[in-house]
Amino acid sequence: MSNLIPRPDRILAPRQAPATPGLPSVRPASVPALPNTARRDRRVMTNIIPMEEDRPQRRLRTGPFSVLDIGSTKIVCLIGKGEPDGSLRVLGHGWRRSHGVRSGGIVDLREAETAIRAAVGQAEDMATLRKDEIFINLSCGHPESRHLNVRWPIGGREIGDADMRRITTEGRLRALSEGRSAIHTLPLDYAVDETQGVLDPRGHLCDHLSARMHVIDANTTALRNVEAVLSRVDLTIAGMVSAPLASGLAVLNEEERDLGVTVVDLGGGTTSIAVFGEGRLLHTSSIPIGGQHITRDIAHGLSTSIDNAERLKTMHGSAELSSGDDQEMILVQLIGDNDHHYVRIPRSRIVSIIHPRVEETLEMVSDRLEMAALGPAADGRVVLTGGGSLLEGIGQMAARILNRQVRLGRPRHIHGLPENPATWPMFATSAGLLAWAAGAGDPLNDTGISEARPTGLIRRFVDFIRDRV
Repeated sequence: MSNLIPRPDRILAPRQAPATPGLPSVRPASVPALPNTARRDRRVMTNIIPMEEDRPQRRLRTGPFSVLDIGSTKIVCLIGKGEPDGSLRVLGHGWRRSHGVRSGGIVDLREAETAIRAAVGQAEDMATLRKDEIFINLSCGHPESRHLNVRWPIGGREIGDADMRRITTEGRLRALSEGRSAIHTLPLDYAVDETQGVLDPRGHLCDHLSARMHVIDANTTALRNVEAVLSRVDLTIAGMVSAPLASGLAVLNEEERDLGVTVVDLGGGTTSIAVFGEGRLLHTSSIPIGGQHITRDIAHGLSTSIDNAERLKTMHGSAELSSGDDQEMILVQLIGDNDHHYVRIPRSRIVSIIHPRVEETLEMVSDRLEMAALGPAADGRVVLTGGGSLLEGIGQMAARILNRQVRLGRPRHIHGLPENPATWPMFATSAGLLAWAAGAGDPLNDTGISEARPTGLIRRFVDFIRDRV
């Protein structure tokens, strides 16, 4: 239920800027600064393959909706709605540097609660409304992706909506394993008796209905910890969405998802992968390496602080050496007793630290795609997104290591995101969560059954009984 009066206990400080589509020009110390793209104009990544211009084709639910991206480096809350033209509009946004979160999982309940409360409060203050239910991303609990084949007896009658619900529920039950919970059970294709490749079996007469399901599950304890933190902020989970799936919804168009494409979201603590083909999500994977690891490599290699290392990575970093890097000198503040101890180093030294870590990450992406054995679907172009995709030279390196066409993916058909559009890849997951909440993910689940499942044990039991009767 929405309320036009923002909740006082979630608002830590009044906004410090007039109502504009961007963030305040003066940020609290707890808010991380976005990359200063104006100061590194020569380092803006050039798309190897440009993104085709397209228009939204699907009518979205109006909302409003509230979404929360719990990341390893930042926590982002967006409140938005669907527009009549099929685009999304952000009504309020809030974000804070992530605390109590590591590799997408909650490691400190108190610190995570404080950061989430601040981000949600800022978004509610800007939107002048409150939402008690929120859509969140799934990046904790070691999520896994697998395929299941499910067969359901029909008995010669016509397939109806109840049968579609039952075969999906049967897939969920088959996916259950000790200590893990299914988050998505997405149909890939159906078979009506011996007829394969049926897109929508409703209305068909058959003896048996078969389905191939894509299941994404995660550790149940990790999910309960997320639920516990949100309950402390008086929020309930309206839906949980796989982080790479959300990123794909934000940066891809329907034609790309149909032809086959791989989304690589280079986040702060993890690198996530989503493979789409024939309009379906075929595979997801996660690698526990992200931008934070590059920052720590720089801090260790140059004996500087984490904050200075992050600044050096953002302002002067590159995945590939270029001519002139040996001559370009950079001032670096060293850690130690003297706070004013600086040295000059060539830019090539920073690049030589970044290069092997990025190369390792992309080689692991290549290995994961090969292990998935998805065939031609995994041979399509690669779309890089997330904060790590803003690193200079990473597109060229990805094209070489993955041997694919590569482009940079920014959230599409959305208005009101923070800051400069050049930084929007950092908000791919949160923008995709908003798209999912508004119904953009419905084509991935053609049974007409919402994937926003209840998380409480009693509500799960009630849902189970309803679907089985």
